[in-house]
Amino acid sequence: MVFHREVTPDGTHGPFETANVAAAVIDAKGKVIGWTGAAERLLGYGAAEILDCSAATLLAQSEDAARAAGVAEECGTRESWGGLVGARHRDGRRLEVGLRVTAMSDTDDRKAWLVSAIDVSKAPTWAVSGEVLEAFLTRSPLGMAVLSPDLRYVWLNDTLERYGGVPRDERLGRRMSDSLPGLDTEALEAQMRRVLETGVPVIDYEYRGWTWADPHQEHAYSTSFFRLDAPDGSPLGVCYMGMDVTDRWRARERLALLSEASACIGGTLNVMQTAQELADFSVPRLADFVTVDLLEAVLHGDEPGSGPADSTSLVRRAGQQSIHEGCPESVIDTGDLIDAPRSSPYYESMVNGRPVLEPFMDPATAPWVAQDPARARSIAEFGMHSVMWVPLSARGAVLGVATFVRTEHPQPFEEDDLLLAEELVGRAAVWVENARRYTREHAAALALQRSLLPRGLNGGTAMEVASRYLPADAREGVSGDWFDVIQLSGARVALVVGDVVGHGLNAAATMGRLRTAVQTLADMDLPPDELLAHLDDLVIRLTEEKGGDDEPIATAVLGATCLYAVYDPVTQLCTMARAGHPPPAVVLPGGKVVFPDLPAGPPLGLGSLPFESAEISLPGGSLIALYTDGLIESSDQDIDVGLSRLSDVLAQSGLPPEELCSVVVDHLLIGPQTDDVALLLARPHALGADRVVSWDLPTDPAIVAGARELAVRALLGWQLDDLVTTTELVVSELVTNAIRHGTGPVRLRMIRHDKLICEVSDTSNTSPRMGHARTTDEGGRGLFLVAQLTRRWGTRYTPAGKIIWAEQDLPGEWATRAGADGPGA
Repeated sequence: MVFHREVTPDGTHGPFETANVAAAVIDAKGKVIGWTGAAERLLGYGAAEILDCSAATLLAQSEDAARAAGVAEECGTRESWGGLVGARHRDGRRLEVGLRVTAMSDTDDRKAWLVSAIDVSKAPTWAVSGEVLEAFLTRSPLGMAVLSPDLRYVWLNDTLERYGGVPRDERLGRRMSDSLPGLDTEALEAQMRRVLETGVPVIDYEYRGWTWADPHQEHAYSTSFFRLDAPDGSPLGVCYMGMDVTDRWRARERLALLSEASACIGGTLNVMQTAQELADFSVPRLADFVTVDLLEAVLHGDEPGSGPADSTSLVRRAGQQSIHEGCPESVIDTGDLIDAPRSSPYYESMVNGRPVLEPFMDPATAPWVAQDPARARSIAEFGMHSVMWVPLSARGAVLGVATFVRTEHPQPFEEDDLLLAEELVGRAAVWVENARRYTREHAAALALQRSLLPRGLNGGTAMEVASRYLPADAREGVSGDWFDVIQLSGARVALVVGDVVGHGLNAAATMGRLRTAVQTLADMDLPPDELLAHLDDLVIRLTEEKGGDDEPIATAVLGATCLYAVYDPVTQLCTMARAGHPPPAVVLPGGKVVFPDLPAGPPLGLGSLPFESAEISLPGGSLIALYTDGLIESSDQDIDVGLSRLSDVLAQSGLPPEELCSVVVDHLLIGPQTDDVALLLARPHALGADRVVSWDLPTDPAIVAGARELAVRALLGWQLDDLVTTTELVVSELVTNAIRHGTGPVRLRMIRHDKLICEVSDTSNTSPRMGHARTTDEGGRGLFLVAQLTRRWGTRYTPAGKIIWAEQDLPGEWATRAGADGPGA
């Protein structure tokens, strides 16, 4: 295209808009037989005024009429003519118009001319040149055609001829379906019939298909239709103008595809599942066969390292999909290690961190294919002809590589396909990286909680225990519910269950703090109500801590609940206190289930009301259940309904606690789990009278020898001869200490449990201390010797005073017998 020297084309001097082109049809006699709205806007004549009139009335001067006659004669010898002509507007003013005159004929070989005109006075000076008009009318990107009322081609321009790929002579006089089998010609003709019937134009009608100009590639077109009317108002034909909008359509399709991918990929925080979702989404949208392989370190949640991967890195198949069921093209199963040649584009892409496109893969010229016979056979069998390898990269590190293969799709991959694959894989890589980081943090959280929860519950021979722990989100596996079983002095056992607000890592960390605090307080042998009071003080201090890192934990700990119970197998009494926690369920020996009416107590951290203890009897054959509210309460179930269902299940108390735990969980958790669940079942065993002996002693130093004799007699009765010597010394020191430093009465009690327990009680509240006697001192070594000769010792306080106790391990055969026979043997 040539421009005048004084004019520089820019955005304001673009090509003529299609809407400005006026069109008319003139018959062999020079009469106007077709008139468009654009022609009316250009020259001011309505269709009723000009149809069936001589076209000469539209010319400005007589010389223009003579020139028009020459043009008509010239169009009889060649296809078309273009140039400038003076036209007369209806109001009498002259207009300079650019014309394109094209000869036409119908099926009866009647001659006519299609005249297209533009007002050059409204165009920039460079646009009125003959070259520009020629380009507009003959080489315009708009394809144009005129069809008869029976929808046969009467005329078409060069652009439309190129679009269809069929010579003009083979299309004139024929229907669209005769030459365009790759388009939905029925739908197109339906649009044109509607225009012929109504006269209402159709603007920007989009459709897709292929033509003989490019039979192997789908194109998109946008076409507008308008009607040409005869003088009597009847439809003379239909004119349409269209253009190829494939690039626009592909861009829109890519955006829609990426938007759809965001909804289909990355919905979980599972690395393998995210990789499989990428493969599933890409078939058949982008390829016939897709594989997604990830570094083994990524699958484990480890850092992949910065930069591209090394060729020696271990890679595993994380996902794959095919248009064929079962992915028969694949030579690797999901989860297996990849063993591809290091010289292949596969590893080249991963090592260099750049995609590789092979539009036409020829195994004969690819040395790496020959190095892998299994893949070579698969390539040949399934006709893999075009491949893309795209690395998954996130935060500057390569996580793996995705492979896209076409087998049955005839078109090879193009650069546009590679750009789309890169964008798709790039987004998927972010989702994979998020899943990898979650996997790492989740593993750390699980490790933390495993270290915080009891590894194994041990109720000793005084209590048979079983438990279940079920986080609300099984994927996370981390929550704030907790439980514990703690062996106390005097063969007693403490049961504890608690519930921290929220889920996840902060809740688990808070749970660990509370569990540790309870264990520490339990070692002090505090009564349940006092223990909860101390725990409440701790929670208040935690909530008052300031600092960004501690605020989530402080929030989680406020409002936590707890139930603490202590069972004494000698008295068969259980003392309990609770802080806002659901009451325990007790199954009596006859099978009746009751929920003891314990004082509720406020949740931890509120500090508003005191905690109170209650005491219940747990005779042999009974069972106690401690649980968190997630077991009995949900969004669709009231707590009373949950308690009733729990009562029904626990009535099967004949089952061992371990089996009964499973039955409870299976029957109560039948819907979606919305809260964490902890369940602790305990079946207490009383200590028989033959295992406990006690004596009241006068506060007379002379009684120490008698106390030793009583102890020895009991040991010989229990056949614990090996413990006589040490027990004599322990009893002597404890009784002497009580008589010397305490107040009467003094009581000596011995318990043969899984350990030998010696207890001496008095009514004073003085705290015994282990002295550090000098070598010249005659006394002060009593408790020191007790600590050296026993497994452990300590003091616990009672309403009547205090008890000093010491434990000794039983001889090997007795320890084994105690565990096998049980406390009642």
